Amino acid sequence: MDVLNVILGERGLDPTIAKWLSCAIVTVGILAACFIANWITKKIVLKLITLFITKNRIEWDDKLVERKVFHRLSHIVPALILYYAAYVYEEFPAVVTLLEKTAVIYILLVVLAAANAFLNALNDIYSTTEISKTRPIKGFLQVVKIVLFFIGVIVIIATLIDRNPLILLGGLGALSAVLLLVFQNAILGFVAGIQLTANDMVRVGDWIEMPKHNADGDVVEITLTTVKVQNWDKTLTMIPAAAFINESFKNWRGMQESGGRRIKRSVYIDVTSIRFCTDEMIEKFRKIHHLKDYIEQKENEIEAYNREHDIDSSVVVNGRRMTNIGTYRMYIQNYLQNHPHIHKGMTVMVRQLAPGEFGLPLEIYAFTNDVRWLNYEAIQSDIFDHILAVAPEFGLRVFQNPSGHDMRMLTEGAARTDGL
Repeated sequence: MDVLNVILGERGLDPTIAKWLSCAIVTVGILAACFIANWITKKIVLKLITLFITKNRIEWDDKLVERKVFHRLSHIVPALILYYAAYVYEEFPAVVTLLEKTAVIYILLVVLAAANAFLNALNDIYSTTEISKTRPIKGFLQVVKIVLFFIGVIVIIATLIDRNPLILLGGLGALSAVLLLVFQNAILGFVAGIQLTANDMVRVGDWIEMPKHNADGDVVEITLTTVKVQNWDKTLTMIPAAAFINESFKNWRGMQESGGRRIKRSVYIDVTSIRFCTDEMIEKFRKIHHLKDYIEQKENEIEAYNREHDIDSSVVVNGRRMTNIGTYRMYIQNYLQNHPHIHKGMTVMVRQLAPGEFGLPLEIYAFTNDVRWLNYEAIQSDIFDHILAVAPEFGLRVFQNPSGHDMRMLTEGAARTDGL
């Protein structure tokens, strides 16, 4: 600036005018240098870096470009030019101080923005690994962000008031109680997040049920303070991470990992349709593929028992006889054991429950070998379609409360009787 003052003074300009004019020229030069440096950085350097990253075989570094880490760092270049060029205003100490502080604060903000982008990119890179499903790090990265931004704010304040940042940090010890109160949820969430991860209680992708929070769906995100669940109706439920430590919830991961999903449903049989099997019924059942071996074995067993105990078979209630409900139960058992979509390594059982107002419950307890929801429902429906359809073949009626059709049939029957 002194050189410009001399040159302008030699041209006959007033010293005061020369001083301000040289100041203006230097300012324009600095701004032009900042603009040119920013243009070169973004249009040339950044493009070269982006081209190199996108063309190489490494995939994880693409996340740094997507999160614009280098783009944010490029803003430091004009700030550095401004900081080191501030000395030219040595005749204006206040201007030098203002420019230096402005440049330093701007650089700090750029570094914080770049650090935030880098941590986001790190989370994206980690999310592509298999371990991320069992050990998410998003909560830990959020803690790092809080610490970084907290330190950044302290340094910026210290820069503005010309104080050592360590002194400010030391003075904040008295405010620790207030800070604990302000960050209470973050601290509780952080501790809960550590427990969830350490105990492998919840992973991204788990199907969970938490009725108290109206949550029933897949976990899509685990953060520092919340767990995001996408319900089956596509709504989102945000649950505090601490709730998973203090409250009960159901995680269906065990079912999904086992490879089998349970069927537990009953068919209600009208008890008035239950009776002993006649010879004609037994001959009919003998032709059923899933009952052929059972009928032969059961006939031999009953015949041996009745002979051993000298049973008078002319009376129906004497000795042992086959019933239609027992044969039907064994048919369902064999049908399930031979079904291609029933898991053979898990429990397959058909049992009677206590009779009630709706008849005799015949419960089917088995596991499908496909845990996918749509496939599971289709398999279960196909099985019960068959079970309900074959019941009349055994002389059984499935119970249901009287419907309008039943009442109409009774009315029409009564009318016909009256007509006779």
